[in-house]
Amino acid sequence: MLSCKEANRLMSQELDRKLSWGENLGLKFHVSLCDSCANARQQMSFVRSACKHIFALDEKSDQ
Repeated sequence: MLSCKEANRLMSQELDRKLSWGENLGLKFHVSLCDSCANARQQMSFVRSACKHIFALDEKSDQ
């Protein structure tokens, strides 16, 4: 099983690239058992969505 440090590394990497099948499986397994990492993953997802939304608004205001 992944450690929390390894899981966090993969969560960060999945923002930039598609994880391999094994990485994805290991991460999903770890997150299903670790509430702290599940919360961290949810927070990363929220921040990424918020940044995309803000960037889209900024692009609209430039036009």
